[in-house]
Amino acid sequence: MRQKELRIALICYGGVSLAVYMHGVTRELWQLARASRDYHSGAGPRGGVHDVYRELLEHIETEQGLRLRVLPDIASGASAGGINAVFLAQAIYSGQSLEPLTELWLEVADVDELTDPDAKLRWSGGKIWAQPLASWLLSRPGNELSEQVAPETRDEVRRKVSHLIRGRWFEPPFSGLGFSKLLHRAFAAMSETTPEAPLLPPHHPLDLYVTATDFHGYLELLHLHSPPVVEDSEHRMPIAIRRKTPETGGQNLSDPMELVFAARATASFPGAFPPLKVEEIDRLAQETGQGWASREEFLDRIMPVHVMRDSVDSVSLIDGSVLVNKPFSGAMAALRGRPAQREVDRRFVYVDPRPDRFGEWEARGRRDVGFFSAIFGSLSAIPREQPIRDNLEQLEEQSREAERLSRIVAALRPEVERAVEKLFGFTLFLDSPTPKRLKAWRQKAQQAAAEQAGYAFHSYAQAKLSGIVARIAKLAWDAAPSLHLASPAPIEEVLREELRRRGIDPISHENAGATPDAIRFFREHDIGFRIRRLRLLARRLARDWEADPDISDAALETGRDAVYKILALYFEKESLASLGDDFAGKAESVLADPGSLLDHIEAKRLLPDADDRTEEMLAELLAAMPANLKRRMLFAYLGFPFYDVATLPLLRNEGLTEFDPVKVDRISPDDARSIREGGSQATLRGVEFYNFGAFFSRSYRENDYLWGRLHGAERMIDLVCSTTEEPLGDEACRNFKRSAFLAILDEEVDAGRCDKGLIEGIRAEVLDRMR
Repeated sequence: MRQKELRIALICYGGVSLAVYMHGVTRELWQLARASRDYHSGAGPRGGVHDVYRELLEHIETEQGLRLRVLPDIASGASAGGINAVFLAQAIYSGQSLEPLTELWLEVADVDELTDPDAKLRWSGGKIWAQPLASWLLSRPGNELSEQVAPETRDEVRRKVSHLIRGRWFEPPFSGLGFSKLLHRAFAAMSETTPEAPLLPPHHPLDLYVTATDFHGYLELLHLHSPPVVEDSEHRMPIAIRRKTPETGGQNLSDPMELVFAARATASFPGAFPPLKVEEIDRLAQETGQGWASREEFLDRIMPVHVMRDSVDSVSLIDGSVLVNKPFSGAMAALRGRPAQREVDRRFVYVDPRPDRFGEWEARGRRDVGFFSAIFGSLSAIPREQPIRDNLEQLEEQSREAERLSRIVAALRPEVERAVEKLFGFTLFLDSPTPKRLKAWRQKAQQAAAEQAGYAFHSYAQAKLSGIVARIAKLAWDAAPSLHLASPAPIEEVLREELRRRGIDPISHENAGATPDAIRFFREHDIGFRIRRLRLLARRLARDWEADPDISDAALETGRDAVYKILALYFEKESLASLGDDFAGKAESVLADPGSLLDHIEAKRLLPDADDRTEEMLAELLAAMPANLKRRMLFAYLGFPFYDVATLPLLRNEGLTEFDPVKVDRISPDDARSIREGGSQATLRGVEFYNFGAFFSRSYRENDYLWGRLHGAERMIDLVCSTTEEPLGDEACRNFKRSAFLAILDEEVDAGRCDKGLIEGIRAEVLDRMR
């Protein structure tokens, strides 16, 4: 049975009150991942849409022989999307339920709940002198409220906007501490649910990345040609958390205060909420009695410059969408160093609640700019809607590079196989490999590849050395934020100087191949070579030999499992955590003593010992394989140095472990049209009043939440159907969508949290359009 992982990096845009819609979408991704976990663990059905997703996975396995697991392992977000990313990451890591969040979104995401008590009107006649202004703004002919808000809710919106206008002036109307308390309440509600197993395999990395903006900013050093160094201001302050998934559920992704900090900072909408200051979270920790044990470590990691300058208390964080509303870069950075348990289909899925915004602004451009449009447009829309073309082009280039590499390897294969056959074809005991023989044959193949490469070996050896130095420098840079370096470049330079001092020149000028000192250095530090070699074996087992009728599927799957178990040995050693708690101290002194850092890494990783274990495991695997697969496997393993010499100088992203192309998918009302056409204008109510609409009406929140679930379910099924080798067929996918829609509507009827008329109206549309 073939196995594959559909890995999802979710990117949630900012969208003000459309956060409610995004909650519905992220809830369906959580439901799909939970159904996938349950299906693979053998857990029983739960009912509702969960069982529809299970049936879809079972159908794929039955019809196509593909065991598919869905793993959302990267969550990135900004502003309203950042809040949803934080809660989704917590649910994935902890095994807690997202169910309690729905009630909180529907109940408390309202201006009456968010408004600071000190900003509320004390009595109906408060600021009566401001009433004429409020009445004129909200009731004049052609006013923006009439254009932006549906007739049935205008009275409710008019009342609440009037209260805001007549409330506290020249200060944010919403409470910062109150917002933090609501977020803390949401995490507490999740923690009260019965924890289940995490939604990712044990030890699989989970990355959370949300954007925040340092209002005052700080000065950082930039290196130029002339003058050599200048100071420039930096206002971006992203908050990134990476954890390895635990064996059991119930553990928090991070300290609850840090999760509140991340959600509160990224959604600190300018003008509506006061900027987040650290003292606010300190006060929350004190009032809740939970404390904040990891406070110093957390602040040192996300704002090291302010910690160094003792200016943490003056930091004011505002909405992450001010500078970065579409946080692709954080998700892209998280790809590095990710292990692969089996074949991977990597997707970047971004949630854009209203992709039609350009047409809306074009239409408004023919009208005069009004009071609210000037304010909300400058704060919430114009500076944030930057195109994602640069990110997509970078991902596309990375994917093209992976495809080019695959074509190069395929073209080289006949020549490499002839070289390996010539080298080992008449070797005694080739059909009886032992760890000792594998080691000798491997060393012979590496020497032969170097000798036959000729002058091309020079560029290969330099690429190897540069890659190793770059990876070590990045590890040290990550471990020592107190160095306050703008990049790992200064660390790379001192490491290169240390290697020159040790006489490590990768090129032997007397004989073909590397110098003895360089060989020793590669043996102790070149973890990338080991990973690339095993990845080649995994790809050959998954793609090149699976169509051979003489090789059983069971033998291929056994081989793949063994290769990924061996890969895990090296992935573990590649991580920063494997270098021990004392590595940070070595990294902090690397500029003065780079040799100690290199020696420490060598002593901690012990790569030659891992190589011995690898060859023991490979020998066991080969001994149990059928003869035809054994020989192919062995020749691919021994032939890898020939491929590597040819391809490494071409492979710029050599440090990546997911070499397959990255595909990008969007979730928006424009992409989910099975029930209703027309996009966001036809389905969402939160788009009214400059995307603030859902904050003024519970009925709007119920509508947007429900459509978020329905659109999320449709696109989840689209994603799953698109990852199969052979199309499932439009009819099959359509039937699964119909079942999912009806199951969601039934769940909401049972929950009793959404208007029955709304539910039944949508049900009628589903039955009419999807007969």
